[in-house]
Amino acid sequence: MSNLEQIEAAILSLPSNEFEKLKQWFLDLDYERWDEQLEQDIADGKLEAFAQEAIAEFEAGHCREI
Repeated sequence: MSNLEQIEAAILSLPSNEFEKLKQWFLDLDYERWDEQLEQDIADGKLEAFAQEAIAEFEAGHCREI
């Protein structure tokens, strides 16, 4: 049995309250990693083209108030 299969089996055997705690922990971890990746992409300049495009669209009046 692989590690993943062992983890899956362990998760399936968790009581509901522990499963909910695990689920929340996993979601928090996922959001944290997403934030870290986004910050790294910004630092690396990977989003600069999108930012410039958005600024150009705004300056051209192609926007609406939300």
